Amino acid sequence: MSGLMGTLMVKWAIPLTIISLFIFEKWWFILPEDAPDTMCYGFPFMYNCNGWHTSMSMQIFVLEFLLDFVVVFSFWFAVLFFITRIKKARVNTKWIYRISWVLAVLIIVFNCLIMSVFDTQFIITRDFKMQVINKGYKFTWQHMERPIYNGTWQKED
Repeated sequence: MSGLMGTLMVKWAIPLTIISLFIFEKWWFILPEDAPDTMCYGFPFMYNCNGWHTSMSMQIFVLEFLLDFVVVFSFWFAVLFFITRIKKARVNTKWIYRISWVLAVLIIVFNCLIMSVFDTQFIITRDFKMQVINKGYKFTWQHMERPIYNGTWQKED
């Protein structure tokens, strides 16, 4: 049984977790206390936020990111565990997990490059009070116009 668990974790659950964290996002438009309106990202918890000290900065909340990673990893591990318990035939899927690992490594490298170019702050946990104005879900490749909030909603021209 431990061989199955190791195979699920290394070959499937870890790359699927990394790919899922990059592809599927939940966004929040928030009004932090003593800061400008901000967009935050992450699923299920917000772990990425625009920085306030310069326009090209980001804030990464480490604890929230780790919680997101554990939640998404647990989901994929449970799905894969039940699939391997149900399926009867053995299919050679070596090329699928090789592609998933290559994609996961490319995502990690891309995100490391982005974090090194921008002025990124790593903060243990979010330490500001906020009011959530709007929230939703999107895929990474979908464009979403940032809303303008001046007490009422307006579309950006």
